[in-house]
Amino acid sequence: MNVPALRSPNAALVLDLLRTAGETGISRLELAERTGLTPQAVSKITARLRSEGLATEAGHRASTGGKPRTVLRLVPTAGYAVGVHLDRDELTTLLTDLAGTVVARRTRALDLGAGAGPVLDAVAEEVRGLLTAGSAARVQAGPDVRPDAGLDAGPDVGPDARPDPGPDARAAGLNCVPGPDSAPAAGPAPDPAPVLGVGVAMPGPLDHRAGVPGRVTGFPEWEGHPVREELARRLGLPVVLDKDTNAAALGLAVRPAAPGSFAYVHLGTGLGAGLVLGGAPLRGDRTGAGELGHQTVQLDGPPCGCGGRGCLEVLCLAAVARGDDAGAARILGAGAANVVRLLDIDEVLLGGRLVLAAPEVFAGGVREVLDGLGLTAPVRVAGERDAVAEGAAWLILAPVFGT
Repeated sequence: MNVPALRSPNAALVLDLLRTAGETGISRLELAERTGLTPQAVSKITARLRSEGLATEAGHRASTGGKPRTVLRLVPTAGYAVGVHLDRDELTTLLTDLAGTVVARRTRALDLGAGAGPVLDAVAEEVRGLLTAGSAARVQAGPDVRPDAGLDAGPDVGPDARPDPGPDARAAGLNCVPGPDSAPAAGPAPDPAPVLGVGVAMPGPLDHRAGVPGRVTGFPEWEGHPVREELARRLGLPVVLDKDTNAAALGLAVRPAAPGSFAYVHLGTGLGAGLVLGGAPLRGDRTGAGELGHQTVQLDGPPCGCGGRGCLEVLCLAAVARGDDAGAARILGAGAANVVRLLDIDEVLLGGRLVLAAPEVFAGGVREVLDGLGLTAPVRVAGERDAVAEGAAWLILAPVFGT
């Protein structure tokens, strides 16, 4: 995947523990206990992370004997990521720091049916504007943060994924990692905190590995378009493309105390699910897992844009359109029940603009269906307004932490 990554899996593991510890931090002894690494190895790793501006002291903690333990924490301003939610009728872009905290956000109306060229032009324009708006926050990273922040490009990031951004991108403040053919920049780096890449989330199905959409329902013209490649060329940054539901599920999975297995069910302009098993997103061998919206639940039902009939998506959206949110919730519950039975997941998380417009109705309706079938998986609304865009940023950040 075209994202920056740490040089060592052990360093990524330590960095992730620093991230989840938050502002209170964690001691080297605790890091050794939780990772299984030797204290000497932890000391070497944390020394390197501190020298590269990724970790810093967060104070001291009393010990059972001897001198107080030094507590370390992540430096969130050591790096930034862009998250893009490319929806059917709206475009949201946001900038997050290394901990996933949003520091800048933009949104605008957009028609996915306008064609790939105009839509990707709009995405590039919004990302540039976002980085310009967020440049002040990135400058505040401080002098102790090195421009490279110790984040190397992973083995799959080649020169095609990191082309020169061009004058427009440079003017927008894109702090790109130069490709092998780039000349060294003259003078000091314009910004001490690098933008690691751009995560893009859009409706599926799509090929996550190749970075191209499949036959998106209602927008067949997007099929096979090289979205990842085109945006990387326009922006001069690594780009990762994934389904909107997978991105949102990833953003939820990296939160402290997240359930080990869950389905994130998203009802917005479409319907889909992001699946997490064993703490990791389940994409499938062809990265097409989670197409819940096109599960047939009524054999003689209305036609769906996917070519089928009686799909969960078309039935849910029709119920919402006629003002029957309770009916839509019951239909959604039938689909959620099938997922629970099939995968034996711990929890069902709901999100998407239609769910957020009536959260109690949808959570209650889905829960009622599951209860009626004797299924005990808890149901709750977990997807905030920007869950997909924030999850898209985590497409870039997660590999840094080895997740």
